[in-house]
Amino acid sequence: MEEKDDYFGKEKKYDTPFYLVLVVLLISLLNSFNIDYAADLQMEEMQAPLWFIVLLFALDTLAVAALAGIYFFRKWGLFSFALFPMVHFILHLHYYRVFLYSDIFTLFFFVGVALFVFIPKWRYFR
Repeated sequence: MEEKDDYFGKEKKYDTPFYLVLVVLLISLLNSFNIDYAADLQMEEMQAPLWFIVLLFALDTLAVAALAGIYFFRKWGLFSFALFPMVHFILHLHYYRVFLYSDIFTLFFFVGVALFVFIPKWRYFR
């Protein structure tokens, strides 16, 4: 008897839920950019060093790059997208003592909804 690798039937590569999940994640990342920009405007009041602001913007930019990697079906995009918002959240929590609900939403949406869309397409990821 032959074993089948096709557990999910005929799954289209690009479909509406795939695009919707990517758009929601991108909007959440834009919100994170906005929060970091507001922190940048208040850098002197918050006593934040320049390297910390640059690190936050770099993590946001890398998360957008990971989202582009997911769009082009790269495995590194899936793994790194989970990592960058988590590190961003931990840095905000440690340095600013601020609990960012936008990062928490991004992580919960990625784990709770996005992976249900991406896992059936795993065979397309390289």
